Amino acid sequence: MKIAIPTIGNLIDGHFGHCESFMIFTINDKKEIISEERLSPPEGCGCKSNIVPEMAKMGVKLLIAGGIGQGAINILTSNGIEVIRGCVGDARAAVSAWINGKLEDGGETCHSHEGCNHAH
Repeated sequence: MKIAIPTIGNLIDGHFGHCESFMIFTINDKKEIISEERLSPPEGCGCKSNIVPEMAKMGVKLLIAGGIGQGAINILTSNGIEVIRGCVGDARAAVSAWINGKLEDGGETCHSHEGCNHAH
């Protein structure tokens, strides 16, 4: 399984549509991170580009995001990618929290305190 996170450096970017890059984490059947790669979106708004279908072709099934609009969520879910919103902090820590069952979509905020703090 693959998980995508819009990032700036190694941190979750607060704005999906204009992120610096996406970190793509590959998770094995033992729920371990086995690889990381970066995917650079085209200039402009990511939700209006082909970045979502490209991620779907790569096998991405989950996107962990900070701020994200409903239009982007609709595009992601129509491409078979689930979305967890309202997350901040280190991208790898957020994936670890998800692996450990401690990351939930709470609408605008998530409920984990390990690698994902409440957004303000």
